[in-house]
Parts: sequence; structure tokens; C-alpha cells
Amino acid sequence: MSTAVHAVEWSGEDVEVENVVQALCRLREESAHETDGPDLRTSVMTHLAWVPPEWEEVAVDTLAGLGERHPSRGILLFPEPSAADGIDAKVSMLAFPLREQRRHIAAEVIELRLRGLTSRAAASIVNPLLVPALPVFLRWRGRPPFGAAEADELIDVCDRLIYDSKEWPDTPDAYSELPFQRTACSDIAWRRTEPWRGVLAGLWPGVGEMRSLYVRGPVAEASLLAGWLRSRLDRDVELLQDDADELTAIAVDGEPCVPPHERVTGSELLSDELDQFGRDPVYEAAARRAVG
Repeated sequence: MSTAVHAVEWSGEDVEVENVVQALCRLREESAHETDGPDLRTSVMTHLAWVPPEWEEVAVDTLAGLGERHPSRGILLFPEPSAADGIDAKVSMLAFPLREQRRHIAAEVIELRLRGLTSRAAASIVNPLLVPALPVFLRWRGRPPFGAAEADELIDVCDRLIYDSKEWPDTPDAYSELPFQRTACSDIAWRRTEPWRGVLAGLWPGVGEMRSLYVRGPVAEASLLAGWLRSRLDRDVELLQDDADELTAIAVDGEPCVPPHERVTGSELLSDELDQFGRDPVYEAAARRAVG
């Protein structure tokens, strides 16, 4: 994976959104002068990320790991609802080299620290910063407070909501709140089950008569696997689960399955979700049946 060969930055405290827009324009000009070769601004989306304090470090690392695979305008939103009202901002222009060419892909990263009441008005703040006519992906770290204004207004802005239900404390019950009718939804926990779903599908037609599924792994991934089987077989499948940090073993009616060999990074999982644009009816059915 390429790393940025050049970055120009601007930052400010207690800024207005217009200051951020002006900084973007200035940094584009500076980047064009300082990189060796022309920049290609090939943004294919706006990538929003809602990042509470406990997720800040891992979210920044994941965004950096996307590299040139998904050139985008990235907007990281760091809510600080208990702080004094205001917006602190940092804007970075990154240049990723194209192999064997004297050109670069330019990526823009906007970090907004939303203090006090501004954390409740994130949608109106980011609207002027969205790239016109391109899809908006929203990555929500932790459990979205569905029904709260700060969550619902941002969900209404996006074309796809991306989350990891492994980060939620109340799966599988939380799946009943997912906003399937308002936006396309992507669950990284569901993506992690893909190799295991391949293992189970390979047991067809015998798996069609199964009665119980044993899973050693997180509650979210175990629940989604069971929900997937229930929705595909159109009947109940009992779930037996032992908790673990990762999905490491499954068994059908007590018979262990041969595990897959695939392992991917957090950046690769998110990158895969950013390749999806439509709704996923198979996931939606699995999430609904995961509840019970």
C-alpha cells in the first residue's frame, strides 16, 4: 500500500465552516506547487466518520490505511458535547503516488472537533463540505443513538451507513432499530462472517436439515450467522454461543466445521464496505431474524 509522500495542513480553533472551505481551496493550490508531478483529484465519495473519544486513535489509523484505494474527501467528526461551544478544525491535503508514474492521487482529510451544542448539529455543519453529486458514506464508531437528532440527521445526509455491531453492547436486540427504510446499511460484523457463511454453504444440502448452530465468537457475529441461516432456511435454528474476541469456531448439530483461512485488517473490511452502493437484502433479512 502506498503512503502519502506529501501533506499540507491548516488548523484553527473556534472556526466557522466557511474558514474550512477557504482552507481547502488554499491547500489545493499549495499541494499542486509542492508535489513532484500533477495531482489527480479523483474523489469518488465523501466519507464521513462519527468518532467518539474512545474510538479516536483507531479511527484515524483505519482511515490512513485506506490509502489510495478509495480517494475521497474524508470528514472526521469528533464530538465533545461537554466542552464549551465551538468548532476546532484541521484540514490536510495528502498525495499518494501512482506506481511508475509522476502523478499523485490527492486526498482531502477534514477533522472537525465539535464542542458543546455544535455536536448536536453535525449534519448542518458538514453539508457545505460534501462533494456535490457524489455518494456520502457515514462510518459510525460505537453504537448509534437511533432516534436522537444528532444520529438521525446525519443518517438522512448519507447514502450508506456503515457500523460494526460488534462494538454495540446490546446485540442482537439492537438490530430491531436499524434504519433499513431510510438508508442502505453495512455491518462490518456481517462482513467478518462471510468466510464462515461460505463454509456453511458448502455443507449444502445436508445443512438444510440442521437444528442447532454452535459459535465461538462475538455475540454480534454469532447472532448474524444464526439469523442468516434462519432467514435462508425459513425456520428456527437454535444458537449456542461461547463468547470470544474473534469468530474462531462453528459447529452444525455438534459437528465441527473446518475453519476458513481468511484474515483481513480493519482498513480492508471498511474498504470492502465502501465498494458497496445498494441495499443488501440478505443482510437485512439476517439482522431481522437474528433478533429471534
